[in-house]
Amino acid sequence: DGEWFAMDFPAWEGKPARSAAVAEALGMAPVELLSNQRDYLAIFEREADIRALVPDFDKLGKLDRAGMIVSAPGDEVDFVSRFFAPAMGIREDPVTGSAHCALTPYWSKRLDKVTLNARQISARGGELVCEQRGERVIIRGRAAFYLEGTIKV
Repeated sequence: DGEWFAMDFPAWEGKPARSAAVAEALGMAPVELLSNQRDYLAIFEREADIRALVPDFDKLGKLDRAGMIVSAPGDEVDFVSRFFAPAMGIREDPVTGSAHCALTPYWSKRLDKVTLNARQISARGGELVCEQRGERVIIRGRAAFYLEGTIKV
């Protein structure tokens, strides 16, 4: 899509959840907690909260969901996020398309916007444009080739 790579994913609607273990694993209680078929989505008040998180990866790995998405309104974008999945061998993923399957429907409803500018604020980080299209989510981002190869089957 121009200079952006666009991917079409299913939208993952979250349902309200409760878990004292989440706040303990994150070191801070979210203002809202949702869960979907794979992950928790913990909402915080400010971008600074997301940047300040220093999770306990052992505790995160023992939760009843594979991944932990954390998010808040962004200072310069619609929302920011980070994604942790130590149960899948990923302490923190730099930019996570699947997390935005849950983030896009949440922020689209909350901000009453169809197209959202997002930033994943991991150490490497990334900028995304997310679009809510009913039961689908279009996620656009820039990518750089780092490896090329051929597979013979």
